[in-house]
Amino acid sequence: MSIPEVSYERRGRLGVVRLERPEALNALTMPMIAEVETLIRAAEADPEVFAICVTGAGRGFCAGLDMSVLADHAAGRAPAARAERSPRQAMMFSFLLDISKPVIAAVNGVGAGGGFVLAMMCDLRFMAEEASLITVFSKRGLIGEHGTSWILPRLVGLSRALDLLWSSRRVDAAEAYRIGLADRLAPADGLMAAVEAYVAEMAATVSPRSVAVIKAQIHADLARNFDDGARQTEGLMADSLAHPDATEGAASFVERRGPSFAAWPDY
Repeated sequence: MSIPEVSYERRGRLGVVRLERPEALNALTMPMIAEVETLIRAAEADPEVFAICVTGAGRGFCAGLDMSVLADHAAGRAPAARAERSPRQAMMFSFLLDISKPVIAAVNGVGAGGGFVLAMMCDLRFMAEEASLITVFSKRGLIGEHGTSWILPRLVGLSRALDLLWSSRRVDAAEAYRIGLADRLAPADGLMAAVEAYVAEMAATVSPRSVAVIKAQIHADLARNFDDGARQTEGLMADSLAHPDATEGAASFVERRGPSFAAWPDY
């Protein structure tokens, strides 16, 4: 059963997951976190959806965990982690790294703590010009939680990652774009239009299967040396050349027309 604090709609080839607690700057509860995953996995399985967007209602993107959840954790009342979950699965929103479709954060306002994590685990970050991001953790006596110590240096470099995690200072959209934390900036009232235009362009011109394989390839190569990555690429290239999308890609170029690629997932 869906919960009212998270909504989903499809806009053309884009599936939009929206946090719906604007009065609390979309602070997260445990049911909300679970619902975000449920909705995103459903969108991934929908062959009509090319990409997925996560955003917030109102003036905030996500203020992190709700204070009631934080209080339970501090008092030792938080539910125990399920024994079958791996350390990676216990990292909030880490499942986004394995979603085979592009996942774009439309950061429409402040993203703090868990909201920062949500934005980082997305593949791309489009930010409103008035939006900001803040790690928060060190100001709560905590560490680089939920995979931020792994992903942040890969996005902005070692020293900038240390700065953002140490200081827990607010980073505005202009700085986020300058240091590589944000990929696109847009006026607040044009943020979703920018995401939709980006996705519509890709959906009309590139292979959904290629996008899925490239995402998995890049994440896997982060843990490989160059030679191992090159060997893996040879196998992936052979698979791609044998797929109908390669024939269609070449034919559409020669015939000077738009391509008609297979849907993804390709059942």
